[in-house]
Amino acid sequence: MRHLWTALALAVGLASPDAPAQGFPTKPIRLVVGFAPGGAADTVARAYSDQLGRILGQPIIIENRAGAGSSIAADNVAHSPPDGYHVLIASPASISVNPALNPKLNYKPADLAPVTKVSASPLVLVVNPQTGIGSVKELVAAAKRDPGKLNYATSGVGSAPHFGAVLFSQVTGIRMEHVPFKGGAPAIVSVVAGDTQVTFGTPPSVLPMVKAGRLRAIAVTSPERSPLMPDIPGMEEAGLPDYALSFWYGLFVPAGTPPDIIWKLYEATVAAAQKPEVKAALAREGTEVSVSKSPHDFAEFLAEDAKFWVKLVKDSGATAD
Repeated sequence: MRHLWTALALAVGLASPDAPAQGFPTKPIRLVVGFAPGGAADTVARAYSDQLGRILGQPIIIENRAGAGSSIAADNVAHSPPDGYHVLIASPASISVNPALNPKLNYKPADLAPVTKVSASPLVLVVNPQTGIGSVKELVAAAKRDPGKLNYATSGVGSAPHFGAVLFSQVTGIRMEHVPFKGGAPAIVSVVAGDTQVTFGTPPSVLPMVKAGRLRAIAVTSPERSPLMPDIPGMEEAGLPDYALSFWYGLFVPAGTPPDIIWKLYEATVAAAQKPEVKAALAREGTEVSVSKSPHDFAEFLAEDAKFWVKLVKDSGATAD
């Protein structure tokens, strides 16, 4: 997969930004989210949509197509007309993980052209307070005491929360049972209700419940504390210096979209990212604005990032089934 993204980086690099898209856009743009409303992808999409629509002069219509770990949304956009009016907000799940899990998907990463990264953050390891678990060490001890008794919720097979937990289990040598949902919001609800006990949630999904006292945050998945979540320890401080996982969202369009339209979408997104309203909306959710230097730069980033996720998929032995 990294060879695929390297080739795509070269192809994107040949596209010239000098010829602006004449007349684009002339109608609303569809921004497809692969998870249910209320999750991190939906939150990031909505944080950008208003300002992006103002800059482009057309409304950005959010369309939630949850299911199959965001593959349904990726497949939908990959097979949409390559005219710039169909945009996917995606994470490593749809771009690297799902194709590695399931070679029989109806789309390939090459069916999507990168525009830019839009956000970056660690995940947050949270537990239901009724478990009595107050730290990473206590979670590991509880899981080792009763292997398989603890259940962890995720936004689906192949999602970043899923593989956050997979990596955690590998590093600590514990076993927890996976309970996948069709989005971050229902996964978080299950932990709050006590139906499951643990999740590696995206900050927008879990921080409101943490602030309300209905979930307990015991670590972020970066080695150090996040400046946006300074009260939560990093994994090194929590006793796991070998654990590190970062998470991002980016924009993609169908392959074959004219380079000048890709560049117009890129430039509009970069302009939206500089708006105080967008930065503030993401910061409130523990997520920071992070845009690529160019579509070519984003493609090169994807080539490197795919190495981590594909190796994690292979090492875990996980399958789409």
